[in-house]
Amino acid sequence: MRHIALAVLLLWPAGVHAKVINAEFNFTPFIGDTAKDEVEMVAGSARVLINGIPFVEQEVEKRTVPVLFEAREVGAAIWITGSSLGSLLRKGKNVIRVEFTPADAKTAYRAQLRWALVNDETTATGDIGQGTITNQSGEGADTRDAKGKVVLEKEFVADFAEDQPWHHYPQVGSVSEEDMKLLAALVARRLELYQPDFTALYAFLKQVPAVDAGAIRSARCLDKAHAAGVRMAAADASTLRFSTTGGAAVVIEAGKDGLYAPTDRDAFEKIKDEEAAMCASVALYVTFPPRLIVVKSPKGSWEVVS
Repeated sequence: MRHIALAVLLLWPAGVHAKVINAEFNFTPFIGDTAKDEVEMVAGSARVLINGIPFVEQEVEKRTVPVLFEAREVGAAIWITGSSLGSLLRKGKNVIRVEFTPADAKTAYRAQLRWALVNDETTATGDIGQGTITNQSGEGADTRDAKGKVVLEKEFVADFAEDQPWHHYPQVGSVSEEDMKLLAALVARRLELYQPDFTALYAFLKQVPAVDAGAIRSARCLDKAHAAGVRMAAADASTLRFSTTGGAAVVIEAGKDGLYAPTDRDAFEKIKDEEAAMCASVALYVTFPPRLIVVKSPKGSWEVVS
């Protein structure tokens, strides 16, 4: 959604061989006139779902943001790329859904969802002396007047996504009592990863593109956290919630503290090395997230996919 103006000596036709390699989505709730240089972001909470699966929940703060370019693009409160979605992104058709609830339900505001496809080549258009060059295409926006909760959705195609076996698993329409027991055991079993010498946890982290498992192992920050008394616990099985998504995925959540939490949050303060404390916090958050996404294989076994 960012264009770079430049002098173009000839009229450059749009490229016909560019390949889509990513997608971008920006969401902002705001008050103000986009014809001006700035608008005011509206405070509240936003929830983003991909194909019916929760991806992120984020607080939006009240602040001033710029309005940029000829397209009058409002600075993003939430910015998401297709590559950040991991296995939640399907090869082919997908749907992104943004749910925003303002802090003040009486506030009248505007909500804007913008999108664009990212290509592996730039294209340029323009006449002699002026023009634009960009690596994006398929740009668009949905801007709505709102008061109270607003929901914006956009269907898009992601042929650049990696096809996953579980994308083709059967749809789960409901979760039986027996399945709930199996899933509660699965949730509890994950705690076994956090055991010295953390071999199993390092093996798990190696499968997570967003973290450097080698650096975490070299820093020995998990050893330092464990020595300081940092321990993890799973939510009580009676508090677990199981939500279907309209596809193969089932979301496991718990109360306000999430699916997993430290037994003693103050134990992190006993780690004297600040970098080690941050390293351990990241590793443990990735391993013990606030929710789990699971699927049921055709053979009937449950698998964690995110």
